[in-house]
Amino acid sequence: MGLPALEFSDCYLDSPQFRERLKSHELELDKTNKFIKELIKDGKALILALKSLSTAKRKFADSLNEFKFQCIGDAETDDEICIAKSLQEFAAVLQNLEDERTRMIENASDVLIMPLERFRKEQISAAKEARKKYDKETEKYCAVLEKHLSLSAKKKESHLHEADNQVDNVRQHFYEVSLEYVFKVQEVQERKMFDFVEPLLAFLQGLFTYYHHGYELAKDFNHFKTDLTISIQNTRNRFESTRSEVESLMRKMKENPHEHKSVSQHTMEGYLFVQEKRSFVSTWVKYYCTYHREPKRITMVLFDPKSGGKTGEEESFTLKSCTRRKTDSIEKRFCFDVEAVDRPGVMTMQALSEEDRRLWMEAMDGREPVGYQGYQLEHVMAQLDVIGFNVMKKFIYAVETRGIDDQGLYRIVGVNSRVQKLLGLAMDPKTCADVELENSEWEIKTITSAIKHYLRVLPGPLMTYQYQRSFIKAAKLDNQEARVTEIHALVHRLPEKNRQMLELLIKHLATVANHHQQNLMTIANLGVVFGPTLLRPQEETVAAIMDIKFQNIVVEILIEHHEKIFRDVPISVGVPTNMQLNLSRRTSTESKAPSCSERPLTLFHTPTHSQKGELNHLIYLIKRIKCIDCFPSLICFFICSHLLCFSHNNIYFNRYNTANAIHFFVYVSISPISPSPTSPRSPSWPMFSAPSSPQATSSASSDSSPVSCLFFSPESAQNLLSHSHSLIVSSIAGRKARALYACKAEHNSELSFIAGTIFENVHASREPGWLEGTLDGRTGLIPENYVDFL
Repeated sequence: MGLPALEFSDCYLDSPQFRERLKSHELELDKTNKFIKELIKDGKALILALKSLSTAKRKFADSLNEFKFQCIGDAETDDEICIAKSLQEFAAVLQNLEDERTRMIENASDVLIMPLERFRKEQISAAKEARKKYDKETEKYCAVLEKHLSLSAKKKESHLHEADNQVDNVRQHFYEVSLEYVFKVQEVQERKMFDFVEPLLAFLQGLFTYYHHGYELAKDFNHFKTDLTISIQNTRNRFESTRSEVESLMRKMKENPHEHKSVSQHTMEGYLFVQEKRSFVSTWVKYYCTYHREPKRITMVLFDPKSGGKTGEEESFTLKSCTRRKTDSIEKRFCFDVEAVDRPGVMTMQALSEEDRRLWMEAMDGREPVGYQGYQLEHVMAQLDVIGFNVMKKFIYAVETRGIDDQGLYRIVGVNSRVQKLLGLAMDPKTCADVELENSEWEIKTITSAIKHYLRVLPGPLMTYQYQRSFIKAAKLDNQEARVTEIHALVHRLPEKNRQMLELLIKHLATVANHHQQNLMTIANLGVVFGPTLLRPQEETVAAIMDIKFQNIVVEILIEHHEKIFRDVPISVGVPTNMQLNLSRRTSTESKAPSCSERPLTLFHTPTHSQKGELNHLIYLIKRIKCIDCFPSLICFFICSHLLCFSHNNIYFNRYNTANAIHFFVYVSISPISPSPTSPRSPSWPMFSAPSSPQATSSASSDSSPVSCLFFSPESAQNLLSHSHSLIVSSIAGRKARALYACKAEHNSELSFIAGTIFENVHASREPGWLEGTLDGRTGLIPENYVDFL
């Protein structure tokens, strides 16, 4: 029940019921006053707590901002760079959020505390003062009334009249005070509905503004969060492979420390004890010594490993001779004498073991230096010869025809004895013809392990020790295009046989990656498997293992850009720069669906005045092609894509010029004999067939000339182009799609996303191999092979 209304007329009656109603209002005012007093106290405590929280969060953000990641190695991957700057990004978000909280705290006192205190002082306190006045007047009126009523009737009339006037005056004043008090009480009861609640609403609005600011920050942070999630996952995957390599090296060092000891061919270094004679007493002092063979210079540093620092200056001298010290001539073991050119006397040195003395003696005696021998290749027959190529083609064909969709392809390891047996039989000219890879005796994991083992036991890595560091440096470049360009050039510097074998392998790995939905072997996974094999270092060290992540990146780039890298000659060879860049970009993006690393230059294709010349140049290049070791259908699609691109922009596209573009011959190398397990030939691919029409003809190939000629008429080509374009555009326009894999944008026209993301309004873009869709209100490009339509 609410409070009863106080009628002004009741003030004149001043009945007990009126007094009860008035008392209920007074109790409510007392309760309100107490509540506001507690609320002000709690509000001040809340503001103080918010200030403390803000201070703590700022301190936390400062700590994040001050910490800098230090990665092992001389360069960082893109993922490591993203992770390294993540702490600063976190700190910036927290600082931004706390700036808004500070503004809220500063306003809280003005919008909450001060209005409540003002309402309590100006309204409730005023009502209390009116109550005191009302109680005082009530007491006065009652006293005057009692005194007046006690007067004797025998008093003089004038005296009684004067007393009546006095009582009337007091009664009138009492009524006035009563009316004012009732008015004030009801006014306060009504005012508290807005004067009391409005400050609370303003305070909550400040809180909502703060939280909304946090929501907006979270939305802005979402893209970086997606990139960071992908980078963390990639780094974790690389860590697992790197950790296993480091553990393997550690175990080898434990088992054979001398065999894996890193020693330069021209340098010997380590601890030696040097005999020093002082006052008829000889002492043995521990030095860290380094010997450089070229100048025959020995450097000694007095160093105490226990204290962890130098204890003296370096001493250096030129070696004259080194002689083994006989055991019977000195009490100490493992000793040898050293004579210096620029220092008098003979120094006696003690090695740490007999083997250590042998190494020092051989190094300083001018014998063959003892250096790190790397991977021992004793009794291995693997070479980049005809047998090696035939074996690899045979193995690859078996994998592609029997197990291309097997999950964990190349990651699941075969039994070592079976792998050795298969490789031994396949490499032996006497037994290679008897190896039937279609037989269930040879599991796919055995064949894939044999491929990897063959590459490991080559005299050197497939990409050579000579260029190993160059490939790593290329992978460390900041710009993605520069990486591809540099690796492209390095591949064409490899020896011919190495490049041919690399091309054979990488094309196979690209085929494997195209089936990643079934075999789960993405380009990144294949990079992890083959990076350490193709680019193994000459010296097995922890630093070299830390570069495995860059070896993986090199293999990923080779797979993603294999068509451009192995088909096109690098720009430096002599092809005009602008034309080469335009042509290679178009062919690489239009002949296959791109990966995330193949970035479009613009969101939409923008025609230029040079396209007419480019089309003629394109036709000229295709006419000169003698042999194409790839899919003819992709070549035809490549031409169709170019013509479609021109037709969209109404540039240089008419019946006559279409005929010029289509009247060409594509020569495709076709094997006249179907491959068999005993024939290491690569399988022949199906020819692209033109639409059935009288104009489309194909010349027959003969056994003596395994070359086929494919011809299109202008009418057939235009029909094919228009049909293909309408089919492609209508099939994917305006649909929803789900991301199958995570992708990190490298251009502002692209979208970053994680696996499972749903895109709205997905349709074809004018960038070949890319779709255009909307995510969180933002429209951008999506790799076509990264999504599945719903």
